[in-house]
Amino acid sequence: MTHPVPQPPSAPTPAAAPSLTERRKAATQLDIARAAAALFAEHGPDGTTAEAIARHAGVALRTFYRYFRSKQDAVGPLLSGGAERWRALLEAAEPGPLAGTLEAAVRGALSAPDAAAVEQLRWTRGLLRAAEHDAALRAVWYRVNQDSEERLLPVLTRLAGPRADALEVRLVAAAATGAIRVALEAWAATDAPASGAGSPAELAVRCLRELTGGMRLLGR
Repeated sequence: MTHPVPQPPSAPTPAAAPSLTERRKAATQLDIARAAAALFAEHGPDGTTAEAIARHAGVALRTFYRYFRSKQDAVGPLLSGGAERWRALLEAAEPGPLAGTLEAAVRGALSAPDAAAVEQLRWTRGLLRAAEHDAALRAVWYRVNQDSEERLLPVLTRLAGPRADALEVRLVAAAATGAIRVALEAWAATDAPASGAGSPAELAVRCLRELTGGMRLLGR
């Protein structure tokens, strides 16, 4: 009787490049999100309507509702930008010491090396400040974080390796997501710069170390 020869684990299949239609859809959603954030900053969520957002973004109202359920929901693409960059960095990483990989990805995702990154953080700060007084906007922020945690889990499962305990991997995903959320909220409540001492990247690494201090999976 022959036995199958064990095969080495295959590399993750690279994600297919988005189609032109998908890129146009994402660009329209981001335009609407920026319009919503600008109007929220000027008038507050209560003083902003979906009609005003659509007009500011240069789209029809029906286009707005094709992509978003409410005016608060419209800023989701702005709030999820950092999580998407962080997940992409982890997806590109090779399996290895998970603590170092997580910290490097956090720093890379929340650093501000150029004007675009600084602008992204500026939008996030403004929206988190507005969310303090708007329950629907806070709900969008919490939903963005929950979605990020769920999408992060399979990425961390691959990085941790097949012998890792599934519960520990899940705890790392929750702790890492929570670290970034708390760091951004704490930073948004201050006037600290986007880089250097007190920046989102520095705060997130501190939060990550505190929340994962006793996790065996990270060797801590």
